[in-house]
Amino acid sequence: MATRIETDSMGDIEVPEQALWRAQTERARQNFQLSALRFPPQFIHALAHIKAAAAAANAEADIISNEQAQAITKAVELILDGKADDAFPLDIFQTGSGTSTNMNMNEVLASLALREHAVEVHPNDHVNASQSSNDVIPTAILVSSAIALKTDLMPALAHLRQTIATKADTLTDTIKTGRTHLMDAMPLSMAQELSAWASQVANVERALTDGLAQIAELPQGGTAIGSGINAPDNFGERFCHFLSQRTAQQFTAAANPFAGISGQEVNLLLSGQLNALATVLLKISNDLRWMNSGPLAGLGEISLKALQPGSSIMPGKVNPVIPEAVAMIAAQVAGNHQTISVSAQQGNFQLNVMLPVIAYNQLQSIELLSNAARALADQAIADFTVNHERIDEALARNPILVTALNRKIGYNKAAQIAKQAYQQQRPILDVATEMTDLSQEELAQLLNPKNLI
Repeated sequence: MATRIETDSMGDIEVPEQALWRAQTERARQNFQLSALRFPPQFIHALAHIKAAAAAANAEADIISNEQAQAITKAVELILDGKADDAFPLDIFQTGSGTSTNMNMNEVLASLALREHAVEVHPNDHVNASQSSNDVIPTAILVSSAIALKTDLMPALAHLRQTIATKADTLTDTIKTGRTHLMDAMPLSMAQELSAWASQVANVERALTDGLAQIAELPQGGTAIGSGINAPDNFGERFCHFLSQRTAQQFTAAANPFAGISGQEVNLLLSGQLNALATVLLKISNDLRWMNSGPLAGLGEISLKALQPGSSIMPGKVNPVIPEAVAMIAAQVAGNHQTISVSAQQGNFQLNVMLPVIAYNQLQSIELLSNAARALADQAIADFTVNHERIDEALARNPILVTALNRKIGYNKAAQIAKQAYQQQRPILDVATEMTDLSQEELAQLLNPKNLI
């Protein structure tokens, strides 16, 4: 591979000749060859937005020239347009502050400014002016998460909730056996069952909306440790003004940048909300799997749309593949939350030193959950069919319906009827008629599932 010589404070180093990065990125590329994991595009784009907003704030404060700021901004647009996707080669597992990736961005923007616009900007003195990796990377985590939530996850959840509600509207007259402990319980309508799913999704939506407000407070301007060394007065406020304009999303300067640099509890809180969402999606997925189980030896209450053959050896087998995939996503998000929990604990004195892995796991969780919500909505919930005959048969033989007679005949007598109906595999109405003095008409009214939901 042809190379060129680049120089930094540690001396000379060979860099691939056509690479947009320079010396510091190359050292990190050689030092950190620990995995195939790289920052996702959402993070790189957020970092680019940060550099453009910082350039505008620096120009307004006369820290850099307007020409330099414009050259940086134009270089940022090239990155956002996907013209430099191969210029960010660094491993997630690197220096814990993310300094290597911050310098990667600084060097790429400097190279693009020179190559495309013939403007000399220094990676540190100009692109990184009034900044430190220590405030840039925590800010990039928050900004990339906020954008991903607003553009991807929140719309996906709204779509899932609406799809559930639309399906529920078609099932108000479908009465089925309820289940607790996986055992027969009192009846409910399938619409009521789905309404619980919709409410659970809405609960998480409310929490994520609150989380969005928290992660919109940025520590940018705190520079090295939070004190704002080498940044002009009110840099954080200026920066947030320009960033908000660029992203069409409102960001504000954190009241205490020391906390935003040394702590990661805000991201941990968000991760907890994502983990709660994963739990909700897992519950819905498992309900669908159980309701679909069979078709002969399971519950067989619904039939999910057949999407693909289910077995390489058993012909005709079809499996609930979307709920299974979503269940695996829930497991992955739970693991990501554990990683973020451990990483958030590493705020030693004035800096957290596990920032890259927090960024990676959080953005992966948001992406996976966004995709999972849409897949559940469109490929599982929207078009499942109800097996009414199977549901009605099980409901008629449900011995737990006798609960409706408790006030008339007492718990103990009702229990005797339930046990006999189950042992003899007979409808509860027939057994209750034989074992009580109540008329069949009154019993039919009391035991009518439509009156019990």
